[in-house]
Amino acid sequence: QVQLVESGGGLVQPGGSLRLSCAASGTIFSINAMGWYRQAPGKQRELVARINNVDSTNYADSVKGRFTISRDNAKKTVYLQMDSLKLEDTAVYYCNYFPPRGSWGQGTQVTVSS
Repeated sequence: QVQLVESGGGLVQPGGSLRLSCAASGTIFSINAMGWYRQAPGKQRELVARINNVDSTNYADSVKGRFTISRDNAKKTVYLQMDSLKLEDTAVYYCNYFPPRGSWGQGTQVTVSS
């Protein structure tokens, strides 16, 4: 059974940084495209960034130039480095395949507040 566990969220001031991690188990991780998604209160879940099996990346316009997605296939982990955080980045962040499938994990809360 595939399991994706997100971690690394927290409370940060505007302009700060956080690094999220997503550890995968029960899957052939290296061949799958992965994505980070987020859901803010009262809004639909949206794709933030994705990375394919040859490390090609793509970002939502709202985070381009501030967020960096990467992966370590040996550790079956995908990361999201978030810099220059803004108030509007506050959300629960999830990882999943791209396109998403299966169950969503619990996510990790990111709160940007002064």
